Amino acid sequence: MSSPRRLTEPFGVRLVVTLLVLAFLALFLVVPLVAVFYEAFAQGSRAYFAAFKDPNALAAIRLSLYATAIAVLLNTAFGIMAAWLLSKFNFFGKGFLTTLIDLPFAVSPVIAGLIFVLLFGLQGWFGPWLVDHNVRILFALPGIVLATTFVTFPFVARELIPIMQAQGTEEEEAARVLGAGGFMTFLKITLPNIRWALLSGIVLCSARALGEFGAVSVVSGHIRGETNTLPLHIEILYNEYQFQAAFACASLLTLLALVTLLLKAYLEWRIQSASSQERA
Repeated sequence: MSSPRRLTEPFGVRLVVTLLVLAFLALFLVVPLVAVFYEAFAQGSRAYFAAFKDPNALAAIRLSLYATAIAVLLNTAFGIMAAWLLSKFNFFGKGFLTTLIDLPFAVSPVIAGLIFVLLFGLQGWFGPWLVDHNVRILFALPGIVLATTFVTFPFVARELIPIMQAQGTEEEEAARVLGAGGFMTFLKITLPNIRWALLSGIVLCSARALGEFGAVSVVSGHIRGETNTLPLHIEILYNEYQFQAAFACASLLTLLALVTLLLKAYLEWRIQSASSQERA
């Protein structure tokens, strides 16, 4: 009995499609990446590193790291709780809550920034109360953290929800029957099973937070050395025709993006390996 013939497209069709995909990737991905690093080092390594000695650049890097660290911590805690709730329990409104988690994917970051202005601005809902109590949200670190947290909070939850749904509740229920408390069950059963997906969500959340521009631009006030994150600092340098310094700072974000892709690929491989071992 002859083996079944594998259906496939003609060689010419496959070749054309492959070349089109490679050309698209080269035009929209490889060429911009090469251009960023080329322009960053166009005037030599001394000029490249001099761009990071600027006090405003250092302040922008520090602010980006602070805002990212806080946003990632908040989103990690939220993501774990949301994934636990949506994957382990059935309740009224579960679908609506799942939709809400995806809201930042549908809302423009600029609109998200405007929402916080309407809430915490001088003419906003809470603006007068904040002024009376000398609490500063906009044009300060709290506003930047709020905007960054809003646009990045789906990433951890979205990585964890399908993993936890696929794992089910049998192991947790067995641990509870044997006398383990809720916290101990999470540490000994749930967390080890989701650790790679959790790390993947944290990596994606961190990369998105570092590169956030639209929402932060609205709430930051663009105060040099105080409320400018690294993407905002790059915009200012470019608008002032300091192209080499702008591309130098942009290359730092690009390098972080490439590292993120490598980490993401590694973590996805670990997740697939763990799933294969569980099925075996």
